[in-house]
Amino acid sequence: MDYPIRTVDQLEPVMKAFRTERGFSQRELAARMGVTQQALSLLEAAPHRASFERLLLVCAALGVEVVLRDKEHTTPPSVDGW
Repeated sequence: MDYPIRTVDQLEPVMKAFRTERGFSQRELAARMGVTQQALSLLEAAPHRASFERLLLVCAALGVEVVLRDKEHTTPPSVDGW
């Protein structure tokens, strides 16, 4: 499922949701990323302060990807049989 992010304020709940959905505590995810739990806590609380590289590291550790899509040229999803 896609979760479009249009504002930086949307990052915090989406990142936390992916982490909890996968059953990771902050400490476990931080260990997968090679950072401290405190660093991950700060990143989750203020993702707008994180570098894009750090955000990509979180995504990789969570098994999610960042996709950039041209909104003007996006084809609406087709419905089977139409």
